[in-house]
Amino acid sequence: MTKVDRRSVLGSLGKAAIAAPAIVAVSSLETKAAGVTNWRMQALWGGSTTPYKYEERFAKRVEELTGGSLQIKTFAGGTIVPNAQAFDAVRGGAFQMMKTFDGYTAGKIPAHGFSSTVPFGFPEADMYEAWFYERGGLDMVRKSYAPAGLTYIAPTVYGEEPIHSRVEIKSIADLKGLKGRFVGLASSIMAEFGVAVSPLPTSEVYSALDKGLIDIADRGDIKANYEAGLHEVAKFLVLPGIHQPTTATGYVANTAAYNKLDTQQKAALEVAAREISGALRQDIMVSNAEYIAKFKEAGVKLIKLDTDDIAASRKVAQGALEKATKGDKLAQEMLKSQATLMADFGLL
Repeated sequence: MTKVDRRSVLGSLGKAAIAAPAIVAVSSLETKAAGVTNWRMQALWGGSTTPYKYEERFAKRVEELTGGSLQIKTFAGGTIVPNAQAFDAVRGGAFQMMKTFDGYTAGKIPAHGFSSTVPFGFPEADMYEAWFYERGGLDMVRKSYAPAGLTYIAPTVYGEEPIHSRVEIKSIADLKGLKGRFVGLASSIMAEFGVAVSPLPTSEVYSALDKGLIDIADRGDIKANYEAGLHEVAKFLVLPGIHQPTTATGYVANTAAYNKLDTQQKAALEVAAREISGALRQDIMVSNAEYIAKFKEAGVKLIKLDTDDIAASRKVAQGALEKATKGDKLAQEMLKSQATLMADFGLL
């Protein structure tokens, strides 16, 4: 679908979404009479988490926008298959869709490093989302999935993830020599800044900090990290999250299943995904203020890195990001496109 076609379809669907209840009721009866498509989707997070609740909202919104003709049953991360196996499971048709973090597959598909999070990249989530929708990012990510028989539908874009530290960090130079847990593209970039990186599973971050196996760690958003108890094992909270200033997770479907959907159903997936992206981002923004206060109350010291220090390091990071493309043409195209937009924003 071209960019113009997609906007046309989304615009039409947006108007339909606010139609009178009577019209919606008729549409619902018609689609149910024609049959209902049932999908299963494995989410990225646990069932009790805020992001998972938004996946349930996503499924409900798709059902509303399609008049009930497309119904998605959500499963918490790891409940059908381990998250690391979701890519192959969806590709093989075990279930129709997954919510994933492209950083997990960046080792095999270099382009995925640039569609998940870019260290020292866009400092605002809206900037990163603009790259997807206004600078061709969405189409490039779709190209990265197509050879595997998968269709990337749309991203969920939200803000930074902090660094939790056992030692005080006053500048980016202080990272050199520390042992840290990072994943995805952040692993290679933080290594360029002198960090001895260990890509531990999320479940092991607390114990690794507690035992002193690592000095610093990335894990999740501020609220999730507080709920995981990181304030008990790391007495410094470092912001902004230079390793992951903005984050994108994505809805990815089995292409064969996706191609069986009608135009309305496909558009509903995109519309619902973009609505959820904004809603979750705003939820996290509000939660951040509340939970930073909780970290402080727990005796954690908040460290804010200097903006000039970050700006200077952003230029250094571009060289490291080029290495991370591993010569892959699509990854290089994505990096160039992002760098151009960052320059337009005055960041480079």
